Amino acid sequence: MRKRSPFDTHRLSLPSLGASAVAAGLLLAAGTAGPATAGPTHPAGAHGPAAVADSAPGKPVTVSEGWSIPWGLSWLPDGSALLTERDTFKVFTLTQDGKKKQVGKVPEVVTTGGEGGLLSIAVSPKWKTDHHVFVMHTAKEGNRIARLTYQDGKLSDYTVLVKGIKKNTYHNGGRIKFGPDGLLYATTGEAQTPDLAQDKKSLNGKILRMTPDGKPAPGNPFGNLVYSMGHRNPQGLTWDAQGRLWEAEFGNAKYDELNLIEAGKNYGWPICEGNCSESGMTNPKRQWPVKDASPSAVAYADGALYMAALRGQRLWRIPVDGTDAGTPKAYYTKDYGRLRTVESVPGKKALWLTTTNADNNGDGGAGSDKVFRIDLK
Repeated sequence: MRKRSPFDTHRLSLPSLGASAVAAGLLLAAGTAGPATAGPTHPAGAHGPAAVADSAPGKPVTVSEGWSIPWGLSWLPDGSALLTERDTFKVFTLTQDGKKKQVGKVPEVVTTGGEGGLLSIAVSPKWKTDHHVFVMHTAKEGNRIARLTYQDGKLSDYTVLVKGIKKNTYHNGGRIKFGPDGLLYATTGEAQTPDLAQDKKSLNGKILRMTPDGKPAPGNPFGNLVYSMGHRNPQGLTWDAQGRLWEAEFGNAKYDELNLIEAGKNYGWPICEGNCSESGMTNPKRQWPVKDASPSAVAYADGALYMAALRGQRLWRIPVDGTDAGTPKAYYTKDYGRLRTVESVPGKKALWLTTTNADNNGDGGAGSDKVFRIDLK
């Protein structure tokens, strides 16, 4: 039995100073399902309810079991997925019918005794010509973004692209995804040092945007990798059908957030947690009491955002209409434990959803985690 922290992954941090930064849009998809509960607080200043999307998530069906903290998930062109395990540093392929195979182990990864380790993975949008995959992980000196080649059923050619992202036991961020613009986006935590989130020169407490070589993307607002700032511990990234970028992040002790990201904007931490009236801060589109969320991933599918919650142990569905985020509804509350990653299945009206009940705050041991498929109806 694992000991559950009183704040789960919401490790307490003290507030500090302020500034400005951010992110903009692109395209992707994902979702999920189950019994509904009342929605969270609608922050003042956000738009009213969005139009309700037609689809609803069905009952999860187990694709694969026997996992230990599966963290990252990215699709290969053949319809199979690459998945990472945080604490074993292993990478696997998993087919739609549940065939699992280890294809490598990422070198130079370390754990932090908390949330660090082998985190997200992203398949190159130019896969046909380069066979590259990208990972974000914790290393001896800090958090890194690295590139590998996946060919002939194995990983090779480990190359570090970005270093200098500070690490800590908690608040490492860790989600990477390619956007519709072909650029690589990454979420970074403030490494339990809140002031870093308001420092435009720091890579921590930010959303980063870069070329596939790890260089600052053209048009970034501060001339470096930083795209948006004022983030505490963001781990969810997705794009809606109009190419808008949405982000989910862990709050401190009050509110978790769903943010619509625009380049150069400041999302408030540590000056604000959730909605506030401070000049220069961008308010969330939705906020949740931390006991109901701890959002580790967000995905878009069929007119709605699906947000996987760790401490809340539920899947939130939030309909979106333009820049409006409608009334959230919760599914599977406490049915499957801690929900880590959700992604839409390419070309299908379905989602994959993973658990991490084998982590420090979960009630399961090694091998207790699962990958589910959810059909949208």
